[in-house]
Amino acid sequence: MNPYYKRLQGRFSSLVLIVITLTFALIACKNETKTVATIPVQHPDWSYDATIYEVNVRQYTPEGTFKAFETQLPRLQKLGVKILWIMPINPIGIEARKGKLGSYYSVKDYKAINPEYGNLADFKQLVKKAHDLGFKVILDWVANHSSRDNAWTKDHPEWYKKDSTGKIATQYDWTDVAKLDFKSTEMRAAMQDAMQYWIKEAGIDGFRCDVAGEVPVDFWIQTYAQLKTIKPDLFMLAEAEKPVLHDSAFDMSYAWEFHALMNGIAQGKKKVSDIDKYLKKQDSLYKPNAYRMLFTSNHDENSWNGTEFERMKDAAKTFAAFTFVMPGMPLIYTGQEAGFNKRLRFFERDTVTFPANEYATFYQQLVELKRNNTALWNGEKGALLVKVISSVPEVYAFVRQNEKDKVLAVFNLSPKKQKVTLEATAYAGKYTSFPDNTAVEITPKLTYTLNPWEYKIFTSAKK
Repeated sequence: MNPYYKRLQGRFSSLVLIVITLTFALIACKNETKTVATIPVQHPDWSYDATIYEVNVRQYTPEGTFKAFETQLPRLQKLGVKILWIMPINPIGIEARKGKLGSYYSVKDYKAINPEYGNLADFKQLVKKAHDLGFKVILDWVANHSSRDNAWTKDHPEWYKKDSTGKIATQYDWTDVAKLDFKSTEMRAAMQDAMQYWIKEAGIDGFRCDVAGEVPVDFWIQTYAQLKTIKPDLFMLAEAEKPVLHDSAFDMSYAWEFHALMNGIAQGKKKVSDIDKYLKKQDSLYKPNAYRMLFTSNHDENSWNGTEFERMKDAAKTFAAFTFVMPGMPLIYTGQEAGFNKRLRFFERDTVTFPANEYATFYQQLVELKRNNTALWNGEKGALLVKVISSVPEVYAFVRQNEKDKVLAVFNLSPKKQKVTLEATAYAGKYTSFPDNTAVEITPKLTYTLNPWEYKIFTSAKK
């Protein structure tokens, strides 16, 4: 057995012992101390081989409705993604609204549906159809702030932070929202009640929590414990990069630093060797069971920083493939599977198109690669990354293997052609190349000439 895999197995055994215990933690929150029931995170079994897909309902179809999006589910089923993350579905505030339609993240009513998308029956039907087709559905949740005309601002102004003049405070340049105050136990209870509502009423499978790092950790710990009693296979995604959130609150968090690193390498601002520094840092901060979400785009990146083609140019497909073989769960954002190359307007209608092209096949093959190779699975069920010595620093090569599967990946992460020799003695043998499935013999001294941004992926099932 690979020594790295033994180390992983040992860590997982320790984790199991932790998971079966129920503890109580004293967690400092601002100036007060709260006693919070703590349940260590236990991932649902269905999540280990999953790829996540972000759904922008407003922009997905010309109609911008749940019913119109529902017709796209068979296509997404063919793509192979498992988790549908649906951006906020709540009514959007009018007061200080940005643009004509406003921000999805300015929530006017936590228990209502944005009428532009349809009604509650439409949403419930969408969730049912998604479940029938094998998807899991998580809902984008905005606990950090509400709209400025949410009923809570009038009925419970004490639930909000105040500025120096005593008025309800905003945050950053988000002038269309009101910052909630988590010192209020009543507000916390109301927020948790609203989250429970969507699980009970619509049968959703979890939440993607907006700016989760701005909300006190003890709120998430308490909420996770509550929701797990209702939905035992709950899945939680944090828009944050805080290791502590993985202990007792979230299955997965954003790998923002890795995203920035990929952009930096593509733009010539970072070195390929920085990947090793990043992985060493992550290994010191996160436990093996922590899912990290890897992405080349999402709704924020697309609208504010540009499409993956703008930021990464010719390296866009290369880094997309990279996210599927590195440790972590890959994300596909609305339109990426069609090579959609446009910044979507955030506060207006700006419909995505899905022309038939090579990108659908490209992503479908990557999703299948991950699903069929346990070495690429998420968290502690995936294999650790072991670096393969390369004669050229711009070529990043590694192996991920466990007792069942092995994946060898070789990436030219540069805009120049590279001739490279790999020290593959420990990994020599028979492989299948991806995606053409041809038989390949890997020799101890492997030499390749790789075109700019070219990559090669090989798989091998152990006997």
